[in-house]
Amino acid sequence: MDGVQRARELLDDAAGRLRAAGVRDEALAEYVEPRSVLGIRREPTMRSLGRVWRIGALLVGASDDSVGCVWATGSITRVTDPGRSQFQSVSAEVRRAYRAAAAKGHFADGDTVNHGATPIPLDDTLVGSPGALFVEDGVPLVRWSATAGAAVPLADYLRDRVGLLVNPPRGATD
Repeated sequence: MDGVQRARELLDDAAGRLRAAGVRDEALAEYVEPRSVLGIRREPTMRSLGRVWRIGALLVGASDDSVGCVWATGSITRVTDPGRSQFQSVSAEVRRAYRAAAAKGHFADGDTVNHGATPIPLDDTLVGSPGALFVEDGVPLVRWSATAGAAVPLADYLRDRVGLLVNPPRGATD
């Protein structure tokens, strides 16, 4: 069996375990900066792309339209009242803008929204890929980021990460 097929099977198995255990999923969205209409600037929003489970550096498809898909984790925001602009710092204003866009995207209050995620095609481009998920010598591997040198076998990574989501340590859940 080749490494790409093995990666697909491992990710499908992980999604099945998460679904069977009823692990909470999260929203996947695209940040959309709308164009002006008749010179009137419209506020940015986030467009839903489905539901995913966040497994460290990877997002695994959870909804019917995203089953069998995987993304490299991007940015994360929680849907809350964005509040007023306070101009405390640029990073605080960026986070506030993302919360406002998520709220405009009609996500549920308190939902976690993943955006800026990079799709990972589950095909032969995984072989030697510089991304978070790749295949080397027929073995699917995962690294925390494209700049991280160390990688671990995808099977071990998913066993550990999914195990923590399915059976979290006492006191680790909401």
